[in-house]
Amino acid sequence: MPDFQTKLEQYAELAVRVGVNVQAGQKLIINAPIHAADFVRLITRKAYEAGALLVKVNWGDDQVTRMRYELAPDESFDIGPKWYAAEMEELAENQGAVLHVVSDDPDLLKGIDPKRIAASQKVSSTVLSKYREYVQSDKMSWSIVAVPSAAWAAKVFPDLPAEEQVNSMWEYIFKAVRVGEGDTIAAWQKHVSLLNEKAAYLNDKSYKQLHYVAPGTDLTIGLPEGHLWAAADSVSERGDAFIANMPTEEVFTAPLKTDVNGYVSSTKPLSYGGTIIDNFKLTFKDGRIVGVEAEKGQDTLEHLIEMDEGAHYLGEVALVPHRSPISESNILYYNTLFDENASNHLAIGSAYAFNLKGGKQMSREELTARGLNNSLTHVDFMIGSGEMDIYGITADGQQEPIFKQGGWAF
Repeated sequence: MPDFQTKLEQYAELAVRVGVNVQAGQKLIINAPIHAADFVRLITRKAYEAGALLVKVNWGDDQVTRMRYELAPDESFDIGPKWYAAEMEELAENQGAVLHVVSDDPDLLKGIDPKRIAASQKVSSTVLSKYREYVQSDKMSWSIVAVPSAAWAAKVFPDLPAEEQVNSMWEYIFKAVRVGEGDTIAAWQKHVSLLNEKAAYLNDKSYKQLHYVAPGTDLTIGLPEGHLWAAADSVSERGDAFIANMPTEEVFTAPLKTDVNGYVSSTKPLSYGGTIIDNFKLTFKDGRIVGVEAEKGQDTLEHLIEMDEGAHYLGEVALVPHRSPISESNILYYNTLFDENASNHLAIGSAYAFNLKGGKQMSREELTARGLNNSLTHVDFMIGSGEMDIYGITADGQQEPIFKQGGWAF
């Protein structure tokens, strides 16, 4: 069994070579929290060894973020990160790459006025809207990986002694990304191949609708003509393969904006904007969210949905078997990167252009005309369980099982 430093090296190598797939002469931007400095330095070295032209790091700090929400005047939340948007747009236009190292404290903004969180999220999303379009059409290579923080580890492992929490978190992260169990790169190649087989089957079927049935859920979702199911890997505009999320267990597509009807209940908490939203139910009519109920975080959820008109609709449909490795760890991560890969999920907000045939070359107006949703936001929420059945509805109205009791039916 490799020691911790060896696993860390393998993880950094995986993030650089497979996740964001840095190419010779390419610029890489890393967005990371300051407590991840050692890991970021390791990534930086790996990126230069891969031939990166320049590696630039944008540091963040949870304590500084919390201070702003507590102490800054209200007008502070009308200021968007224009410098960052300009930097990221330039990076995408010059076919660079970006790696996000996440380590969010799920309770970072607990007790903060939801209106402040909503204002900050909206102005940031507005300023970054062009960059988001680039990301959603695969103009550039990008990836997300995670490292533990003391606050996040304490939330996930509250019953462990404090001195063991971060180390335990590291071990679960390593396992989730297939590090430390033999040839990591080969394991990922096999995993991606299996997910692509599922996507190919669904693309061949070209279902007209999906029907979800589970306790608290009875939902029908239409799929646009020409929709494409995607899996772990993507290809940037310049032809570089990359894996956006590490870990990933999903196969996903875009829904038809105006054809979602019924109701759906969450099965895991949603960590959004530094707060927790839990035990919520959404009701849809003709695609639009018409009912919102939440035991925890109701105001925050309502503010999210009111961000713009597109936030009243769905932008992603993702299938993840309940018996995936992350789900079977029986750990609630309070982090969407992990929890969405333990559960079927949907996304409020904007759709990905690459989930439509020819979508990468279409304008936003053309995508909208084809039935894809557009919004300032894109927020995944988890709905899967071991009791969920999903049926594919063919053009002639036949129902075929896709999921039975939370697992693939084919």
